Amino acid sequence: MSFIEWIRQPWPWYVSGPLIGLTVPILLLLGNKSFGISSSLRHICAACFPANIPFFKYNWKKELWNLFFVTGILFGAIIASNLLGNYQPIQLNPKLVSDLNKYGITDYARLIPTQLFNWPALLTLKGFIMMIGGGFLVGFGTRYAGGCTSGHSIMGLSNLEWPSLIATICFMAGGFIMSNLILPFILQL
Repeated sequence: MSFIEWIRQPWPWYVSGPLIGLTVPILLLLGNKSFGISSSLRHICAACFPANIPFFKYNWKKELWNLFFVTGILFGAIIASNLLGNYQPIQLNPKLVSDLNKYGITDYARLIPTQLFNWPALLTLKGFIMMIGGGFLVGFGTRYAGGCTSGHSIMGLSNLEWPSLIATICFMAGGFIMSNLILPFILQL
């Protein structure tokens, strides 16, 4: 098996998890930096749209490294999807396939079901709730919690921060409630 074939395969959790976890001590050792993605939007807004809003009045240049980090994630994703893409259908649990088939979702060729996430679907009630409403709730929750799942669950828990433990518990509870109680209702619309 060549290197390219090997890297195209899905990596198990016991390889990818520790690699993600190693970002915490590396960032701390390289300059006492905190890992998080949602703060980069604040930095972009402060840099590109200077206004007299107190939330955006800070020295965003001090956090410039975060914008380079997010840019690296973007270019890494573009390179990986174009050069290292695994174009085999995604392997799903048979019970999940059965549950999704009940809602008319049968296309599993991509990461997200194209029957739900496409431009024409956005103009339906179901699509509006899932894309616009879901995006609003994610943005509101991230701001309300003072950070995103990566910031709290990876960085905050590693630093034994009590608010991050509470936020992570709420993220997980919200995910379980959404996937098991609310999403089936929305998919029936």
